[in-house]
Amino acid sequence: MICRQCGTEIADKAIVCYRCGAGTADPVRKAVELKPRRSLLSMVVAVIMLLLALYLGQASRTAVSPGPLQTAAAVLAGVALLILIVRVVRRR
Repeated sequence: MICRQCGTEIADKAIVCYRCGAGTADPVRKAVELKPRRSLLSMVVAVIMLLLALYLGQASRTAVSPGPLQTAAAVLAGVALLILIVRVVRRR
């Protein structure tokens, strides 16, 4: 038998080529397909939302009417945390 990889003559019952190490038979199992990586866009958006929520929370301390700013900060922080939690759960 001749090695498909390097052309060396090898024994008929050989499992691998003694010169290059290539297998003489086709693999029994197929390689596992890798999933494409998700983009980091949702992670970046979540971090920006958390930073904006922190800023609005600090701005509400000095504002004349802090109610709307505190509400916006809470909503942004909640949505950002929800995005991060969904990313972590889906990764498993």
